[in-house]
Amino acid sequence: MTPASSPGQGPRPRRDGRARAVIDEAVRRARHRLGRLSLRTRVGLLVAVGVGLAIALTSVAAFATVSSQLHRQRDEALLTRARVAAAGPLGNPEVIARIPPGAFGAVDIRVGLLQADGSGLRAPNTESPPSGSAELAVARGQLPEAVFTGRVDGKTFRVVAVPTGEGSALVVAQSTDEIERTLDRLGIVLLLVGLLGVAVAATAGVAIARAGLRPVRRLTLAAETVATTQRLDPIEVRGSDEIARLTAAFNAMLGALAASRDRQRALVADAGHELRTPLTSLRTNLDLLAQSDREGGLSVVDRSELLGDVRAQVAELSDLVGDLVELAREHPPVPVTERVDLAPVVARAVERVQRRAPEVRFDVVSRPWSLAGDSAALERAVTNLLDNAAKWSPPGGTVTVSLGDGILQVRDQGPGIDEADLPHVFDRFYRSREARALPGSGLGLAIVQNAVERHGGTVTASAAADGGTVMTVRLPRSSPDLGPVSASSQA
Repeated sequence: MTPASSPGQGPRPRRDGRARAVIDEAVRRARHRLGRLSLRTRVGLLVAVGVGLAIALTSVAAFATVSSQLHRQRDEALLTRARVAAAGPLGNPEVIARIPPGAFGAVDIRVGLLQADGSGLRAPNTESPPSGSAELAVARGQLPEAVFTGRVDGKTFRVVAVPTGEGSALVVAQSTDEIERTLDRLGIVLLLVGLLGVAVAATAGVAIARAGLRPVRRLTLAAETVATTQRLDPIEVRGSDEIARLTAAFNAMLGALAASRDRQRALVADAGHELRTPLTSLRTNLDLLAQSDREGGLSVVDRSELLGDVRAQVAELSDLVGDLVELAREHPPVPVTERVDLAPVVARAVERVQRRAPEVRFDVVSRPWSLAGDSAALERAVTNLLDNAAKWSPPGGTVTVSLGDGILQVRDQGPGIDEADLPHVFDRFYRSREARALPGSGLGLAIVQNAVERHGGTVTASAAADGGTVMTVRLPRSSPDLGPVSASSQA
């Protein structure tokens, strides 16, 4: 059998757990209901609660202060009157039997003379004051004075006792009803004023919240309009406060979104235009191949040439798609960053391009230059620069490559770039009139610029003094103690 729990200990944890669960559920529901309220309503409630607490504390302090002052003043006045009376003829039993209570200047007052043996006299036409041990101690000389509260006949009195001589004390009692009625009226006034203050504060809080949140509401409506209509129109900025700064930041975000969307549209339009040519040529060749097969087929030489054209077009299409995928990424893939010496990168790129363009000679002069970055991206950028130079150089021409102090220059002996084309050579799909007759998609130099800027550098194009074009890449050096850097620092 399970041992019985001791009385008062067994069921208590279960009741405590149930009570805690009930409290947690009530708090959860209160938070849920509060969360469903609008911000304006919550601000109004917060202001009302704050003002209500302030008014409550002020009212309690005022009531306590007034009550203390009234009781203290009454006690002092009652003691003063009792002392004056005790020092006069009222200390005589024969005189007190004839003195009217109105002589004390107060209504509902009771006066009596208490002897040390407990016997006493009271003023005529009045009731006896409340009795107790304190005034008897004053009559016996054990206390100099006594002030206390007593009840008699269902009424509350404030009682003072002062000595009148040997073996007697003058006892004066006054009802507290007048002060209590005054305090009751004061409490009602404070309560009404507090409720009125809370109501005014709640109304003012809602009004202030409505006025203060009007710019936020306008910004919210604008955001909802953007989400609904997809229109990225900027919002009017009013003032110079935090809301105005938020609006300006929101406008900057809209501008960035609009620019990104424009770039995407341009990329799609340009990609569609560039893809149309190789796809059309590829489809034409395949249709020709199929038609020839139906009519008896082509000769071995013609079929081989046609298949070679198809392979070249597929390779061109693959390169174009790869370049489009590379440039279409708003956030480039996170590369494996490492310390890279640019001189070997340039050497590998020259070797690769030399195999593709054996009729062009490459004159390379390079010195070591280290930086933290993506070796593959840098090699592709240098390869594209060399491919571009080899494409424009005449047969037997020389491409001069120099690397030193973080500056890579590639100079060809081609016809050069027209002055009007220089600002656009790194734009996506841009091709000059002369370049349209040559193979390419117009994406190679755009990829170069993208890779160089990701590494914190710059690339420019200029005309050489003796003809041709000079492509200049400037890349920052890594500090000796710098380890691999993150891609975000290069973006």
